[in-house]
Amino acid sequence: MFIPVAEKIGLINALGEWVLKTACAEAASWATPLKVSVNVSPIQLMNTSLTDTIIEVLHQTGLDPRRLDLEITESDVFNENTRSLEILSQLREQGIQISIDDFGTGYSSLSRLSYFPFDKIKIDRSFVINIPEQKDDLDIVRLIISMGKSLHMRIVAEGVETEEQLASLQALGCDLVQGYLIGKPSPLR
Repeated sequence: MFIPVAEKIGLINALGEWVLKTACAEAASWATPLKVSVNVSPIQLMNTSLTDTIIEVLHQTGLDPRRLDLEITESDVFNENTRSLEILSQLREQGIQISIDDFGTGYSSLSRLSYFPFDKIKIDRSFVINIPEQKDDLDIVRLIISMGKSLHMRIVAEGVETEEQLASLQALGCDLVQGYLIGKPSPLR
């Protein structure tokens, strides 16, 4: 509920910039050059200064742009097609990775997917939770992985909680997984 309220009262751009600065500064301080992922709201995505803000934050923090992964929810990016495409293309040209988050839960046209400069598709946990038992979900995950691979994208499955889910995803060719099976969220220090 917090993000919609921040959007409604006009604080989302300032909040998003603070989150970005904090995440990038923290990632820049890590001894191991891991990537950091930051969610971007639809209102931020439509902000004409978003690209400049992100580039400035990367410059201020010293974080290599290739270590930043911006996550955009499927339904958010496809609603504002032309402007979103322009902004995402500019960011990707800087070396920033772009992921489509919660894939499969929105109303996107599959034909639009190839127009956008995504590096990764994150399969929503609602499709992962019941595999391998639920054949329909397994088939949907198989199709998403196949489609993403054909578009040269890496595939991430969200919400992996069991060894059976992990084995099924590995057999289907999923590149990365996240969820409680791998590790619960924890402090960095």
